Amino acid sequence: MLQTTKRPDSPVSIIGAGIAGAWQALLFAQAGHAVTLHERGDADMTDATSHWAGGMLAPYCEAEVSEPIISRLGLRSLDIWRRELPDTPFNGSLVVAHPRERNDFERFARMTEGHRRLDAAGLAELEPSLEGRFRDALFFPTEGHVEPRRVLPKLHARIVAAGGTIKFDSDVTAQDLQGLDGIVIDCRGLSARDEQPELRGVKGEMILIETSEVQLARPVRLIHPRWPLYVIPREDNLFMLGATSIEAEDTGVSVRSALELLGAAYAVHPAFGEARIVEFGSGLRPAFPDNLPRIGIRGGTISVNGLYRHGFLIAPALAELTLGFVERGQIDNEVMQCA
Repeated sequence: MLQTTKRPDSPVSIIGAGIAGAWQALLFAQAGHAVTLHERGDADMTDATSHWAGGMLAPYCEAEVSEPIISRLGLRSLDIWRRELPDTPFNGSLVVAHPRERNDFERFARMTEGHRRLDAAGLAELEPSLEGRFRDALFFPTEGHVEPRRVLPKLHARIVAAGGTIKFDSDVTAQDLQGLDGIVIDCRGLSARDEQPELRGVKGEMILIETSEVQLARPVRLIHPRWPLYVIPREDNLFMLGATSIEAEDTGVSVRSALELLGAAYAVHPAFGEARIVEFGSGLRPAFPDNLPRIGIRGGTISVNGLYRHGFLIAPALAELTLGFVERGQIDNEVMQCA
């Protein structure tokens, strides 16, 4: 069992106040460590990848395209979300498809678990706005979702309440902090390519629309030939459309993606055709070549990166693993790499 070179009660400096760094800071602060969270941006976090995330907590749905480690970390994270933020909506999620995607829908059902099949009447009872829209659906009752732009400030407030310090407009690297007594946890995402050049950015695009004509209590995934597209309800009659995953590091939303995202919303319910477009945007998700997360350990520096499109889903569990290593020397061989 490898031990960290620092004392278990050492001060902890964390770089990056996005979803990965925020959960690291919260769990370490709650465990009694003197935590300082550094963020190069301001408190609005508009430049962070988390600002453009969907916030879906859907480990069962993700099993269709992800490795088992994502499901394992995701399921553990659901428990931590419930424990730390009990007001997190766990209304489940829905997967639907039109007749032309029937084969893909059945494949999705075979490759996932934790769901039950609803007929048209069951779907209408669960989501009255979808009455008559689909002949059946897959319902994943234990999944949840959060609104990233609202939940990140809550996490930051919890960190401060637990005794941690957050320094915004603090552009530091792990090397800048290595001379200090304590542990450094690097959660910079793509900015960490100075230390991890194998990282790449995968663009995820989103559109925010507004309408009072449709009411949904949970995310709805629409099976699509290229990727599952989802409609996520937000507060104030807002809906986020997302789930593109493009191997490109430019910013903005392409015409093709915009058409597919808006078309998906219209295919879920025609009333979305009259919705007001509020915002287009995209974020670059940090990913390693295998698209799997990694906790790298080198002396007193720990890097947490490569969360790809699963940041909000797996960040709590990764923070728990990091804390377990620092305090008890525990190693998770599927996620951790020790130099």
